[in-house]
Amino acid sequence: MRPIQFFKFGLGLLLCVSFTAAGAQETAPSATWVHRLEFNIYLIEDDSHLLPIFRADRGKLHVEARYNYEEIDTFSGWVGYNFVGGDDLEYTVTPMAGGVLGSTNGIAAGLELTFDYRGFDLYSESEYMFDLEDKENDFYYTWTDFSYAPRDWLWFGISVQVTLMYQSDVEVECGLLVGGSYRRFDIAGYVFNLGSDDTYGILTLALNF
Repeated sequence: MRPIQFFKFGLGLLLCVSFTAAGAQETAPSATWVHRLEFNIYLIEDDSHLLPIFRADRGKLHVEARYNYEEIDTFSGWVGYNFVGGDDLEYTVTPMAGGVLGSTNGIAAGLELTFDYRGFDLYSESEYMFDLEDKENDFYYTWTDFSYAPRDWLWFGISVQVTLMYQSDVEVECGLLVGGSYRRFDIAGYVFNLGSDDTYGILTLALNF
């Protein structure tokens, strides 16, 4: 599949999921603020770095701030709308718009998805970033986790990252994940490209409040 065909397929799929969720019966989201502060430590040989993310939700409003996500020394701010619902299959679908400032300057469209079914969880975050200075820096990126939780405090699964740069081939990285929680704290570990020369890890520490 060519890169542009891959992007069109992925974007179409995400839009279909978003519109389907919007048309389904929704569950009233919380009227109080719910926050998550997350620190992602990338353990890469000669290139380790920290990627902090702050998320906050109140009702259908979603706001988010990221640093070092789109590029090192780059900040992005986001605002989105939560579609929440489901009974046995619970879902949250959040289309977003964002601005990017720093080493890269641009605007972005994003989508976050969460589906939970009897201990199985699918989480995905996607964005298309439009560089305001050079279109050759435009990119599409998706991070997807599929996991199973045998206990409320323990989960494990697989993770996939897909990156599509301007006029480049699709880059896919696959990994394994395991995580746990205690009260308001979460910790998770990822290993990508296991068995290759490009193996690296990510340690995620999060506080929910």
